[in-house]
Amino acid sequence: MKLLELSEVSAAYGAVQALRGLDLVVGEGEIVTLLGANGAGKSTTLRSISGLLTPNAGEIRFAGQVISGLHPEKVVRLGIAHVPEGRRVFPGLSVRENIMLGASNRRIARAEMARDTAEMFALFPDIARFADTLGWMLSGGQQQMVALARGLMARPRLLLLDEPSLGLAPLIVQQVFRIIARIRETGTTVLLVEQNARIALSVADRGYVLETGRLVVSGKPDALWNNEEVRAAYLGGKRLSEEQKPA
Repeated sequence: MKLLELSEVSAAYGAVQALRGLDLVVGEGEIVTLLGANGAGKSTTLRSISGLLTPNAGEIRFAGQVISGLHPEKVVRLGIAHVPEGRRVFPGLSVRENIMLGASNRRIARAEMARDTAEMFALFPDIARFADTLGWMLSGGQQQMVALARGLMARPRLLLLDEPSLGLAPLIVQQVFRIIARIRETGTTVLLVEQNARIALSVADRGYVLETGRLVVSGKPDALWNNEEVRAAYLGGKRLSEEQKPA
């Protein structure tokens, strides 16, 4: 079942055309990754879906409903959560308070809020002991987990993740991507933007490769990695080894 569909979507920042007629489909329950170099249009795609940027052509549908140009708050209420690049953890709020902010689109009782927050700490045990620690005191990896937990507090059907591995040590990247794989097991669909093609394809069901705002190739992870020209040009070279895959 198609959960998200982009048809001939174009988007621009002033005179700079960032997306050029992009077609993309994400099925219910999938992890789909967008790959490509800086400036390829990956983050712009997520911004267009979440309402942070209004496309200048084409159509975006979510669960059968046209959402192109909707205000971000309306998009969140429909079931899409966007975890942007850079984590954006509030430094003066505690971990618990940062996570609870993710439920601001839901009108829920205090008891339900407490249950949902406890569920996030169970999913992210490495930050549970820092529940009352201020955001500025966390490591980069801990901040990324807080950002993921905050996004999940919206109870989204679709989670948009922008560069979750950025600036993290390799062991922390492995840990974050194990959690991303577990997120799909909870029933949440994931659209993932990631520079680290190896780790992204290790958890994805399918991948799209973008170049200067256009789709150049798509397919299953193995098909992308087994295409030597695609791997060399867009995916960073060597095949993913078993040791590099998240456990």
